Amino acid sequence: MGMFVRVEEGVRLYVEDLNPAGAKPLLFLHGWPLSHRQFEYQFNVLPAWGFRCIGVDWRGFGQADKPYHGYSFDRLADDLRAVVDALGLQNFTLAGHSTGGSIAIRYMTRHRGHGVSRLVLIAAAAPVGLPAAAADRLLRETLNDRPKMMRGVTESFFFQFATPEFEDWFSQIGLQAASWSTAAVLRTLRNERLDADLPQISVPTLIMHGVHDRVVPFAQALLQHRNIRHSRLVPFMNSGHGLFWEERDRFNAELAQFAGS
Repeated sequence: MGMFVRVEEGVRLYVEDLNPAGAKPLLFLHGWPLSHRQFEYQFNVLPAWGFRCIGVDWRGFGQADKPYHGYSFDRLADDLRAVVDALGLQNFTLAGHSTGGSIAIRYMTRHRGHGVSRLVLIAAAAPVGLPAAAADRLLRETLNDRPKMMRGVTESFFFQFATPEFEDWFSQIGLQAASWSTAAVLRTLRNERLDADLPQISVPTLIMHGVHDRVVPFAQALLQHRNIRHSRLVPFMNSGHGLFWEERDRFNAELAQFAGS
């Protein structure tokens, strides 16, 4: 079931709510510059296992409204709070990939983890979002040749072989975003850090990260594990940044076991 949730005047996020009667809610936050559609290979499976799967497109991405402003981690976390309240979510598992992991971490501190019983960080961009040089290069490409930028992101995303057709599909998801929001989140990733947020997280946390990740290095997962109490780190030995697709069977099993326990 697809719907729009108003998060402030003139800004609605798109929410896909699959199996809303499911007893175990799982809320997914996509990575930059993607949308909830990146989790297709979770949504194919997890609802049949009894999970309620909620995919949220952040402002500026996917099918959400695309305002010019509002792309700080604080504002994106506030948007998430509006969705949680609109859906009346309680006792849910919050799962964030890459920049979605950054937003999830900020939500846990800024909103004291409102409604969240468990946290899943998937190749999360924390405590460092993006090094300045990498962010500036992607910014230049975004503002001058965004389709070429997205092609480069796609090619660096996966360690496993992806067919040209899959890469085309993946690139198109990224191109659904607005160019201004794509650029604005790059600036946030460059300028904001989450070092102080990590020790404040107190719910059980599952950290899943590909050891061959060229986008967010595996060393970041080690830092998260060291700084988040009650965290468990699961390395994915055959994945890059796209472990949710590259090792999808194992990923889905780990996620289901953690969220359903």
